[in-house]
Amino acid sequence: MTTTTLAVLVPLLPFLGAATGLLLGRTAPGYVRPLAILPTLAAAVIAVVVAARQGGGPAIDASTRLTPTGSVPIDLALHLDGFAVLVAVLVGLVATCVQIYSTAYLRHDPRYPSYAALVSLFTSAMLLVVYSGDLMVLLVGWEVMGICSYFLVGHYWETPEARAASLKAFLVTKLGDVPFLIGLFALAADTGTFRITGILGAVAHGGLDHPTLIALLLLAGVAGKSAQFPLHTWLPDAMAGPTPVSALIHAATMVAAGIYFVARLLPVFAESGAALVVLAVMAAVTMIGSGLAALAQDDIKRVLAYSTIGQLGYMSGALAVGDRGAAVFHLLSHGAFKAVLFLAAGVVIHAAGTNSLTAMSRMGGLAKRIPDAYWTMTVALLALAAIPPFAGFFSKEAILVAAEHTALGERHVAPAAAGWTVLVAGLLAAVLTAAYATRLWLLAFRGRGAEAPDHGRQPVAMTAVLWVLAIPTIGFGLTVGVITDWFDGHSLTPSMTTAVLSTGVGLVGGLVTYGAWRHTTALAARTPAGVVVAHPDAEPALIEAEAMTHHTAGYGDTPGTPDPADPGRLLLGPLHRHAATGFHLDALYTTLFVRPVQAAASLVGFLDREVVDTYVRGAGTGARWLGAAVRRAQTGNVQTYLSALLAGSLVLAIAAVVFAHINAGS
Repeated sequence: MTTTTLAVLVPLLPFLGAATGLLLGRTAPGYVRPLAILPTLAAAVIAVVVAARQGGGPAIDASTRLTPTGSVPIDLALHLDGFAVLVAVLVGLVATCVQIYSTAYLRHDPRYPSYAALVSLFTSAMLLVVYSGDLMVLLVGWEVMGICSYFLVGHYWETPEARAASLKAFLVTKLGDVPFLIGLFALAADTGTFRITGILGAVAHGGLDHPTLIALLLLAGVAGKSAQFPLHTWLPDAMAGPTPVSALIHAATMVAAGIYFVARLLPVFAESGAALVVLAVMAAVTMIGSGLAALAQDDIKRVLAYSTIGQLGYMSGALAVGDRGAAVFHLLSHGAFKAVLFLAAGVVIHAAGTNSLTAMSRMGGLAKRIPDAYWTMTVALLALAAIPPFAGFFSKEAILVAAEHTALGERHVAPAAAGWTVLVAGLLAAVLTAAYATRLWLLAFRGRGAEAPDHGRQPVAMTAVLWVLAIPTIGFGLTVGVITDWFDGHSLTPSMTTAVLSTGVGLVGGLVTYGAWRHTTALAARTPAGVVVAHPDAEPALIEAEAMTHHTAGYGDTPGTPDPADPGRLLLGPLHRHAATGFHLDALYTTLFVRPVQAAASLVGFLDREVVDTYVRGAGTGARWLGAAVRRAQTGNVQTYLSALLAGSLVLAIAAVVFAHINAGS
C-alpha cells in the first residue's frame, strides 16, 4: 500500500470500530471489547508505519475534490509532515492504552459499549484533525471531538456534577468555536483556499490582508479547545467523567487539537506581532494561574487538570515566540507522562475507595499496595516537574530556550516582549509545577489519611499500560538529537543557562514544598484528639464539617478523615481560598454572563407569556364570542329564518332607494 492509503486507514479504522460497536453493543456484547481495542491498535500500528515512511522528509500531500462549492473549494486532503505523523503515533498509542485500561476500569459499567464506541469516535476525530490538509475537513474532526467530549464527560449522567460538567464543557468550547469559524472563513476569503498548503503559500507571498483580525478570531477557538485563559474553566470540571476519558482528553485529544492547529498554521499567526504578544500574555496568565490553582486543590484529578492547563500554557508560549518545534515536542512528551498520571490516578482512586475517593487529604497507605501506580506516577511527576533526564525536562527546556533567544533578539519571528513574557512566566511556572507535583506525591503516597479497605491486586489491564506509557516518559527526551528531522531539522537541545535556571527553581519548589509538608506533619502530630486545625482562611462550612468528623478522634484516626498536613495551605497563605476556587472566575462569569442571560430569558418569557400570548388568547376569545353570537341566531325555527330574510331584504331595498335618490340629487 502507498503511504497515503495507509494514512487514510488511520482515522478510518477507529471510526468503523465505533460504528460497529454502536450497532452490535447490545445485540452482541461479546464483540464490544475486541471492537474497542483492535481497530485502535491497528490504527496505532499503521500510524507508526506512516511515520517511518515519512521519515521526517518533505511533506506528503494528497487530495481529491470533496464537493463543488461555487467559490472556495473544499478538498478531502492529507498533509503528512513530521509533526502530523508523530502526533498521530501519540494519539494512537494513548487511545489504545485507554481502551485496554477501560476494559478493567469500567468492566461492570452497563454503558460500557456506548462508552467504548465514543472513545473510538473521539480517537478517529482527533486523527482526522492531525492528518487533514483542508481546514473544512479539519473542522469536522474538531466539532466531532466537541460532541464526543460532551457525552463522555457526562457518562455518569445520574450525578448532577457530570451533567453540569458536560454541558459546561460543550458551551464554553462552542463559545470559542463561533469566532473560530468566522476566522476560518476570513482566512479562506483572503487566501482563496481552505487547503493548508495553499494558505501557507499565500502567506509566504504576502497574500494575507487581515492577519491580526484572523489570528485573534482563531485564537478564541484555540483558547476554548485547548483550555487557555480565559476559556479554561471547563477543564477542571470535566473531571466528573471517567478517569480514562480524562487521560484521553488531556494527553492526546481535544486540548492538544488547539495547540496542534496553531502549529500547523504558525506562519499565519506570525504575520501579526500583536497576535503573538496576545498569545504570550494568554500563555503567561494560564501558566501561573493554573499553577497556583493546582497547589490549592485537594481532588487529585483537579490537580492534574490544572496541571494540563499549565502545560498547555507552555506550548502556547512556545508558539507565541514562533517555535512550533518546541511546542509539538512538549505536546508529545506531555501526552506520554500526562496519560501515565491520569491512568495511575485511576488506580490510586480505585485502591483508595472503589472509584469514589479522589481527595488526597483522605488517602493513606497506598505506596506499598499499588507499586505499579506508585513507581510510574513518581516517574511521571518527575517528568512533569522537568527533572532531568526525563522527557519533560528536554521538552520544557526547548520552550525556554526559544523564549530566551526571542527575548535577547536572537530570533526575529516574534517581538522581544513576547519572549520575555514567556521566559519569566515559564520560570515562575516551573517553581509552581515542582511544588504541586511534590505536594501531590506526598499527599497521595505519604499522607496520613485513613487507609481504605484493600480491594486486592489491581487488574493487569490497568497496570500494564502504565509501564508501556512510562517508556516514552523516561526515554523520549533522550531522542532529542535523533528526531530533529521530524521537526523541520530544528535543534531542540537545551542550553546551559535555561537548564540550570529551570532545574534550580524546580528543585527549590520541590524542596520548599517538602519542608512545608514536614512542618505541617509535625504540627498535626502534636494536635490532640478532638482538636481541629483549620487555616484561618478556610471556608466556614469546611471547618464545621471537619469539626463534626473529628469530634471523637484526631486526624487520620477515623476512616475517611482528612490529613491536615497540606503544604499548599502553608505556602499559599491567604491566597489559598482564592486559588482553590480557580480565583472565582466561574463566579465572575456567572455574574457577567450567566445571570444577565437568565434575566434576559426571564424577560423574554414574561413578554411571550403576558404580551404575545395575550394577543393570541384575545384572537381566540374574539372568535369564540363571534361563534357564540352566530350560534344564538341558529334557532332551527323556519319562521324566524323567513322573518329575518324578509327584514334583510326590506333593509336592502330601502338602502337601494336612498342611494339612488342621493345619486339623482347629485
